[in-house]
Amino acid sequence: MKNAKINRLYTLDFLISILLVILGAFMAVLDTTVVDIIVPKLKGPLSTDMYGVQWVITAYMLSAAVALLIVEWVVKHYGYKWVYIISVAVFTIASFMCGIANTLGFMIFARTIQGFAEAFIMVTSQALLFSMFPPDKKGIAMGIFALGVAFAPAIGPTLGGYLTEYFGWRSVFFVNVPIGIFLVIFSIFLLEERAKKENYPLNFISVIFLSIFTLALLIILSKGQQYGWFKSEKIVFLSFIAWGGLLGFVISEYFSKVKLFDYSLFKNPYYTLGILIYFILLGFSMYQYFYLVPIYYEQIKALSSIDTGLGVLGFGIWIGIVSLIAGFLSDKYSPIPVLFIGAIVYLYSSYLFTTLDYYTPFFEAVIKTMPFGIAMGLFFAPITTLVMQHAGKKIEQAITTMDYVRFIGGSFGTAIATNNIIFYKDKEFDSMVILQNRDLVEELLHKLYYLLSDKAKAFFLKIEEFFSFCYGFKYVWMNAGFWGVVGASFVFMLLIIHLKGYYGKNS
Repeated sequence: MKNAKINRLYTLDFLISILLVILGAFMAVLDTTVVDIIVPKLKGPLSTDMYGVQWVITAYMLSAAVALLIVEWVVKHYGYKWVYIISVAVFTIASFMCGIANTLGFMIFARTIQGFAEAFIMVTSQALLFSMFPPDKKGIAMGIFALGVAFAPAIGPTLGGYLTEYFGWRSVFFVNVPIGIFLVIFSIFLLEERAKKENYPLNFISVIFLSIFTLALLIILSKGQQYGWFKSEKIVFLSFIAWGGLLGFVISEYFSKVKLFDYSLFKNPYYTLGILIYFILLGFSMYQYFYLVPIYYEQIKALSSIDTGLGVLGFGIWIGIVSLIAGFLSDKYSPIPVLFIGAIVYLYSSYLFTTLDYYTPFFEAVIKTMPFGIAMGLFFAPITTLVMQHAGKKIEQAITTMDYVRFIGGSFGTAIATNNIIFYKDKEFDSMVILQNRDLVEELLHKLYYLLSDKAKAFFLKIEEFFSFCYGFKYVWMNAGFWGVVGASFVFMLLIIHLKGYYGKNS
């Protein structure tokens, strides 16, 4: 009877610990997508233009990417628990600062702090959760983590749209405050320390050079379209800075006895291919779809922010449901077959995206994006489990590397999608003008003139631009699918290596 009570209490503590960790990661990831909805609404309150408010997102991303480079060193010195708690506290304070911001400079400062804390929350929460489960249950651990983390981007647009419409844009930041206070208080008393502290060295020179490279590269990818890419002196200058930072990093790592990364991990094909899949399939391809789907609903289907959020939620629900199943299957069998099935479903979902256009009914569009959510659910837990299983004692480095390539790959994916939207829109516009019958257009404009007067030509131009945008979007979908094929090829390579190893042992 006594043992049963102890087991019951242990189970309750275990579930509470999982909840505390998942809720922190969920809050951090949710904030990145919720804020996307309010960015256009910040121009007036912060007295700036669209290019100015873009720094609200860019500053967060830059800060988080740089923070990832020192997370492992901090965790080794101070442990998972207290780094997690302090990070949540800092994130909460920064959220409050964002909520009271009245100037662009103060908002960027607060978002920089918020992004720095987010990096620590993501690594420590994932490491804490991974350490709570026995070796044969690591897939379930990552499935639970994916349930919170991958589900957050899906409900972000819906929640952001609802809060903004009924409570104002500041509520998007203030909503984090009570959650953060709850997490800090209960985590202090209920979370256990699960990391062994050690005197872990850090190559600060490598960190500085890699930070320079990261900052310059992310600014190029975020602002390249605005500045005109390599036609701009700013982009050319930043490119030299980026290459200089990368070169300095390589030289520092080559000659230093203390390496920033353990490069021997990359000798393991499972680890290397896992990181490549994370970089290409998630960053270059899946991030494009995450970026493009809201644009499709809002700018092509002309839906409201709330309806757009519901459309995204249509596939987001499946991410959470399937993640748990994928984690269970990864533990019972192997992550690789689950990844293979996920890759097949993802390639099919990429084809379905190319069938979406202005004429597609909303309900049909939601149905056609569901396989994308299923594929993402089949992807996250197995690939994370695979990488961490082959990282040995370097769990923190594996998590840091995955999050770092997620930022870089996602930035590339977003930049590619933005560039393709403009390129194919202009290309379709030019093709449309070439194919037009001049006499029929003049006749139509003549009729429109009686209805709209001098605005007739502007109205017709807007129609042309809208349909060129619609027609060009098909090629944008296809480009995102191309990177999906590239990423899926690494999954197929994993399967071949896995099968060779399996049949080699049994021959």
